[in-house]
Amino acid sequence: MAAGPTLQLRDAPPRTVWALEQAGIAPLLARLFAARGVTSPAELDDALTQLLPPDRLHGAAAAATLLADALEHGKRICIVADYDCDGATACAVALRGLKLLGADPATLGYVVPDRAVHGYGLTPAIVDLALQQRPEVLVTVDNGIASLAGVAHARERGLAVLVTDHHLPAQEDGAVVLPPADVIVNPNQPGCSFASKNLAGVGVMFYVLLALRAELRTRGRFDAAGQPRLDTLLDLLALGTVADVVRLDANNRRLVAQGLKRIRAGRAHAGVAALFTAAGRDARRASAFDFGFALGPRINAAGRLSDMTLGIECLLTDDPGRAAELARQLDTINRERREVEGGMREQAEALLEPLMPDGAPPPALALFDAGFHEGVVGIVAARVKDRLHRPTFVFARGQDGALKGSGRSIPGFHLRDALDLVSKREPGLLLRFGGHAMAAGCTLAPDGIDRFARALQQVAAEWLDPGTLQRRLLVDGPLPPEQFDAATVRALDAQVWGQAFEPPLFCDTVEVVSQRLVGERHLKLGVRHGGVLRDAIWFGRSEPLPARVRLAYRVALDEYNGRERVQMVVEAAQET
Repeated sequence: MAAGPTLQLRDAPPRTVWALEQAGIAPLLARLFAARGVTSPAELDDALTQLLPPDRLHGAAAAATLLADALEHGKRICIVADYDCDGATACAVALRGLKLLGADPATLGYVVPDRAVHGYGLTPAIVDLALQQRPEVLVTVDNGIASLAGVAHARERGLAVLVTDHHLPAQEDGAVVLPPADVIVNPNQPGCSFASKNLAGVGVMFYVLLALRAELRTRGRFDAAGQPRLDTLLDLLALGTVADVVRLDANNRRLVAQGLKRIRAGRAHAGVAALFTAAGRDARRASAFDFGFALGPRINAAGRLSDMTLGIECLLTDDPGRAAELARQLDTINRERREVEGGMREQAEALLEPLMPDGAPPPALALFDAGFHEGVVGIVAARVKDRLHRPTFVFARGQDGALKGSGRSIPGFHLRDALDLVSKREPGLLLRFGGHAMAAGCTLAPDGIDRFARALQQVAAEWLDPGTLQRRLLVDGPLPPEQFDAATVRALDAQVWGQAFEPPLFCDTVEVVSQRLVGERHLKLGVRHGGVLRDAIWFGRSEPLPARVRLAYRVALDEYNGRERVQMVVEAAQET
């Protein structure tokens, strides 16, 4: 059996587990929560009253004043969106929220960049596009913190600019540089003491709306009893938060939990409900998994292969028929995206062969093919990174001839910092770059791929040791056989799992009784676990397993002919 990841048991401190159990939390959940850093039942309270208050978010009060003045004087406001799910949901939340708080719909508009034409963020070209709507105020959502030239261009044209973002600011010579906006709201800007640095772009915009509502209350527009209900936006907020793969800290989990409750209760916006239908998912049993793997990809596909306006319009319409049609279009585009991605992954595999003559990959990877599609490079980079556990960049040629790349990293290798070092060692190679520790993007000169690959591999060889290059999979230990049932699966599915609060991954030694390939790519297993025969499946695995093996698996309900069965969904295996 090919070597897989090292299975590492999560630490669940016994005292914490006991304290959570004493608070009335079921023993299995208490163990899982404790292993994810929960120390008190208060962190699991998902009531809206437990949300962090907006007054600690630096710039939120000033943003509220700017927007309240704009509403009071009927100024035209243009939202500058981004072309991913976070940007689309943030745009919809901004427009819906401003209308709820009294803005004349005729004064509201939005623009969204075309990935291939405009690039990322508030560029001068996007400002010029927005100017066609004759706005007086520009509000960025999920972008703008590094848009120095674009913000300056807007200000020169007489526009007030409010930047709402969650990305890291730009740096010059090691110092943070902020754009010359009228107001910036970003938990990751210097001087912001907001306790959660993990808000998605849509979360930042929601907090601005909370602050705006408070400002309008002080101006006498309405009282607390008659104020607009911003919680109606929580389904959009939950979708964008999960789809952007931000850390699900306690505050983000509350936002997501509240959004899921609205959806399960049948109170989702028409577009969200239509996306569930298009994806073949049951909204009454909505989970964060649906956001990340069903709805989010359908909206993202519009920004990757078409026009994100489709995704935004789906989230803005209140007409179920129009929402259904737009969701069907997004589903069709997503199918096309999967086909493009499949072809690119095959091409990537062919490019990898000469880089791995002995079967072992180099410490970092940079792949380019003239046939690669710019909109899908990030997904393919993530797939290669997941399979080989190496920092990976995938590049496509842009319309201007430059190479547009997207990268994904592994724990212990800060991708943006690595790009910064590459840019210093290879002057002129990187035309632009930015991002975070785990995901980043850059643009290279048309002939720069070989130089970039060598420079990135050099940095990786210096920063990464053999231990870091060995993939580790955190597991939660065994699932007691008596809890291997539908009730346990439903109890687990009812929780909010996601980035940095990963869904449970159990680990047990089993006897493999039967195994066969289904669909040519998936291994269907019969295993003996706790003396009972269980069903298991390993998606994307074709290599057979030995007779006795240690499995890392999730549990899921498999419905067939009206019957429910609990199934192991295998993630990894080790010989025993």
